[in-house]
Amino acid sequence: MPASTTTDSPPVFRGPLARALEALRGDYPLVLAPPGAALPAIRRDALDAETVAAFRAEAEAELATPWPQPRAHDAARFHGDGDRVAWETPAFARQHRLTRVALLALATGEERWLDETLDGAVMLCEQSSWCWPAHDDTRARHGAVLATVTDPYVDLGAGEVVGQLAWLDHVLGEVLEARFPGFRSRVRHEARTRIFAPFLARRDWHWIGLDGHVHNWNPWIHGNVLVGALQLLDAPDEADERLRIVDLVVEGLDRYVAVLPEDGAIDEGYAYWWNGACRLLEALDVLAHATGLDPVPRIEAVRQVIAFPHRMHLGGEWFANAADGQARQTGPQPWHALHRAARRVGDRDAEAFAALHRDPAHPAVAASDGLGRVLRGAADPAWLGAADGADPLPERIWLPSTQMLVVRESGGDAAGLAVVAKGGHNGENHNHNDVGEVIVASDGVPVLVDAGRPTYEARTFGDERYELWPMRSGWHSVPFVHGREQPAGVERAAELVAVDDDGIELELAGAYDVTGLASWRRAIRLDRAEGGPGEGGPGEGGAVVIADRWRLTEGDGPVEVRFVVAGEVVLSPGSARIRPLDGATPVVLAWDAAAPARVVDRAIDDPMLADVWGARLSRIDIDVSALTELTVVVRQDADAAGAGR
Repeated sequence: MPASTTTDSPPVFRGPLARALEALRGDYPLVLAPPGAALPAIRRDALDAETVAAFRAEAEAELATPWPQPRAHDAARFHGDGDRVAWETPAFARQHRLTRVALLALATGEERWLDETLDGAVMLCEQSSWCWPAHDDTRARHGAVLATVTDPYVDLGAGEVVGQLAWLDHVLGEVLEARFPGFRSRVRHEARTRIFAPFLARRDWHWIGLDGHVHNWNPWIHGNVLVGALQLLDAPDEADERLRIVDLVVEGLDRYVAVLPEDGAIDEGYAYWWNGACRLLEALDVLAHATGLDPVPRIEAVRQVIAFPHRMHLGGEWFANAADGQARQTGPQPWHALHRAARRVGDRDAEAFAALHRDPAHPAVAASDGLGRVLRGAADPAWLGAADGADPLPERIWLPSTQMLVVRESGGDAAGLAVVAKGGHNGENHNHNDVGEVIVASDGVPVLVDAGRPTYEARTFGDERYELWPMRSGWHSVPFVHGREQPAGVERAAELVAVDDDGIELELAGAYDVTGLASWRRAIRLDRAEGGPGEGGPGEGGAVVIADRWRLTEGDGPVEVRFVVAGEVVLSPGSARIRPLDGATPVVLAWDAAAPARVVDRAIDDPMLADVWGARLSRIDIDVSALTELTVVVRQDADAAGAGR
């Protein structure tokens, strides 16, 4: 079906966002600021000098090199060997280069940067498709492995390009048009053809969430479509279309807001917060500027989601991760967006946590953030002057919507032990089969870990997803029952038995499809008392206690309690000593020596995983086939201090 064919319009959705906006505007219709004034103003004289200098150094080095060129055969390759990186790498690099030269053109007005900006923008206009090949439905609809230019697909990539061109037009459009007449009409033609027309014609986009399944694509795409429509639909006869698109964007964002839990948890994990909840906050910020109406303070779930990053922080670069999230932050993030959102609602902890990542001696933003984020962050006086950052490191966080508990020995201090327990289900967004998982950090560094996401490829979001080891429960710290791992599905879930200040108890039997598994109870807690459970005696520090007990009425095959480990492991009967990454205090796991164990090493050849964990992860498999219960106690090694660890 071609994109020009209009699909049936779904019923109008009215959720928390619509109600908040109605409360603000009363009986008056939504009124938009005119094009040219609908996006926040970017003051040229306010741009961060360190950012401009860093961008200049990189852009000057690039002047002697050709612009990156994504190639057709690399786009088609996704449908062959599944590789998506070969096309995406040059495509992303081209947009990053355009962001750099556009900022320099704004900051300096120099002709060379204006020329470079024109070249980069027109290259995007000439690119066959703005959609990333991995997302395009051209093969399903047309049998093609290359983009069908008459039927463009609106995805994350297409949204990013229209957002980039709209912000570019906002800050440089008049100057570029004066120097290169016809530039603005070309940009508007491509935006209409590739974004506005298909966005209106097809209302079956899966990312809208008509079936109630809403994920991070929703605010990411809607936010960019909003920016594009506000800036680029500027002809007098486009006013009604502009308002229609904004109304649909608001309705689409409302579907995302409606599924945000009141506790602000993101089931995709911390790493996806930046391209999910954060995208929502940025879109609502633009909407507030364009309409004069700010709904954020009126929606509790949106207020709470602002706190999610610092609630998931373990220490340093490390975060409590789940699903396709990464445990270590390996690249820049738009901390200014969190800082801005926290200021709006008066969340001082979130504001201080964001400010912790502002260093006046370094650029305030990164080109990889995208032009809109670069412009907002590089010209935000409050962000540029942010000081007195602090890490809240709450002593306890409980998120009932995802059944995720984070407990540390001392609030405000990463030293000592912290434990993360996760219930939930195996049908979450970017799901991994990880019901009942436990993560333990020593001095803020994960030791019992969740591997996180590998580099994306064709299998990642296809039927073969759970052939990939990082997604399978066999490589999460959960039980392995009669030789069976947890299957995927929302019905594969934990039952919450109890939760208190220091721990949680879960029934995990429902997460497995194992005949004869009547019950598997897992209790995870942080014992702060001296001389707590385990092998240690009085005077020792805190301990994480993982107590499993189960009832199997039939069946055979191995039964194991498994722990995925980052660091060097030395195994002994009934114990394992682990020296973590980053020089954190070693930990010792202790259990009943009647249960034999082995260490399975996993070499890492995936660059994204290696960026986080290095060359290897390990797994401790404790054979409990002859038992009905096992308690594992994790302590920091009291003898490590002063002994080189």
